[in-house]
Parts: sequence; C-alpha cells; structure tokens
Amino acid sequence: MNLPNSITLTRIFSIPLLIWVLSTTRFTSVNGEKELLASILFIAASITDGIDGYIARRRGQITTMGMLLDPLADKLLITAAFITLVKFNPVLVAPWIAVVVVGREFLVSGLRSIAASEGFTIEASDLGKFKMVVQIVSVVAVILDHRWQEWPIYRSFFFPVHWIAFAAIWFMVVLSLWSAGDYFAGFWKKIDHRVERRRRRSFVLSRRKKSNVATI
Repeated sequence: MNLPNSITLTRIFSIPLLIWVLSTTRFTSVNGEKELLASILFIAASITDGIDGYIARRRGQITTMGMLLDPLADKLLITAAFITLVKFNPVLVAPWIAVVVVGREFLVSGLRSIAASEGFTIEASDLGKFKMVVQIVSVVAVILDHRWQEWPIYRSFFFPVHWIAFAAIWFMVVLSLWSAGDYFAGFWKKIDHRVERRRRRSFVLSRRKKSNVATI
C-alpha cells in the first residue's frame, strides 16, 4: 500500500465519521461546534483528493487500485454528504436535490464503465472539476447555515451565509446537470465513432470475401 492510496483510504474512512457528526444527537452544539467540526472534516477530506493525485503523479505511483479507489472515494464522499444533509438541513437540501447529485454520479460512473469495456477512457472535464469545487462550497455553506444565517464581519456588515448556501446549491444543481450532459455528449461521440468504424471495417471485410470468392 503506497502513500497516495493510503491517503485515499483516509478519505473513505472519514465518511462514516462525517455522517455520525451530522446525524448524531449525542454531540451537542452550543456555539456551533458540531457544524464547525463537520465542515473541517469535509474540507480536509476534499483536500486529500488533490493531494493523493499529486503525490501519485510526482512519485510515479499511479496504480490500478488507486485509479479505482480515487473516483470511488470522491463519489462516496459527495453522495454521503448530500444524503445526510437532506435530514440535517432540509430547508436548503430537498430530497430531489440529493437524487440529482447521486444520479449524476451513477450516470458518469456507468458511462466510464461502458467506455472502459469499449477500450477508451472518459477523462474528467474542466466543467466536472469546477462542479466538484462548487459542491464543496455548497456542502460547507449548507452545514454552516444550520447554525448561522449570517456572520458578523465589521459593525453593520455581515457575511450572508444563508444566501451563499442557497445560491451555491442551485448553481451546483445546474452544473451537475450540465456536466452530466457534457459527459454523455462526449461518450456518445466516441462510441458513435467507434461503431461507425466497426461498420466500415465489416463492410470492407465483406467486400474482400466476395472478391475472393469471385476470383476462385
């Protein structure tokens, strides 16, 4: 077990802890300790996504296990967070929003599996990476909104936690649907091109067989 894979595993192991912090009633939150702890856990777990990939590329330790665990850990973290937030802060995260997030992750995973079986890969797009950043911001904002609607900054100036969380959630939903469509379009283009090449190849082979029969 190399270092990048170990870091990825810590991200996976942090998921049950995050769920427990958000859902347990044994952990009281007088001054927002629960929300702050959950936010720190989620941010730390999200940061490891970039760290393990960087170390793997830098050290040349890209392995089959790492290629399997890394996207799996990302999807488990995001889906677990949004499913838990349906109960933790239902005002901002309705059940259908969690369904959109989870459904998008299943769709992309399915497309990548089919692509792998066909001999090509679907790499993460810039839109997908940006969507991930927006998801992190929206999850943290929704967690903090459970305790604070706004943060005092200076005198009469306040940081609008609630409105940032509200905007981030809706922006995230739009990006999730958009990126899912982008992945599907890229997949369809490649698979359609591959099917067309197979048809042409079978057509050429059939013509060669006919010509050979005619020669005989």
